[in-house]
Amino acid sequence: MRADARANYERLLAYARAAFAEHGIGASLEDIARRAGVGTGTLYRHFPSREALLEVVLHDRFDTLAARARELSATAAPGSALTCWLREFVEFTGTYRGLTAALTRTLRDTSTELHTACEGMREAGASLLNRAQRAGAVRADLDALELFTLVNGLAWSYEQTSAAAPGRVTVDRLLALALEGVAPTALPDRSRGRGRRPGKIAEITQRVGQADLLPETIDSQTTT
Repeated sequence: MRADARANYERLLAYARAAFAEHGIGASLEDIARRAGVGTGTLYRHFPSREALLEVVLHDRFDTLAARARELSATAAPGSALTCWLREFVEFTGTYRGLTAALTRTLRDTSTELHTACEGMREAGASLLNRAQRAGAVRADLDALELFTLVNGLAWSYEQTSAAAPGRVTVDRLLALALEGVAPTALPDRSRGRGRRPGKIAEITQRVGQADLLPETIDSQTTT
């Protein structure tokens, strides 16, 4: 790539990041090109579609999440590693408004550039899930597609709610509720669950990170 073409490419990426941060991933491509001082034809020569541009903008973040999964696998207990990584994943999806919906679409459409870009990250997350399942920290019948669907839904809900009511809902709270559903124990029936105290949800989040916790221990303590 010639020096001038490389300079245009880098300027387009810089202004795309700024535009996505300000307006979400639906930001005007024409405006990005104008701010970068190039024509739309130059933008489309480098990035044939919005998704192609988004894939390049997000590539480093995908790689960072994949590397983070490997790091946690080597340094943290199985359940704790998965919990920590899911929290960071949800925080990542909030980088740009609309990103959660785009990532959810990649779960269904395997032909997209964004799906391919996400592949290493998804595989790394699936590896953390498998490790947590082998340790008995997460229910065995949960597969990676279900996990990513659940977490993407959680992230989308957080994005919508935080915009409408800032500070009313937190990532940790939503993640705690989700993790209660994937803990390795059957959910109690309604009559047994009526006396559950709100603080128990946070306790369950902590317990998912303890690979040696027995299912019957969770069941007995959550119904206290």
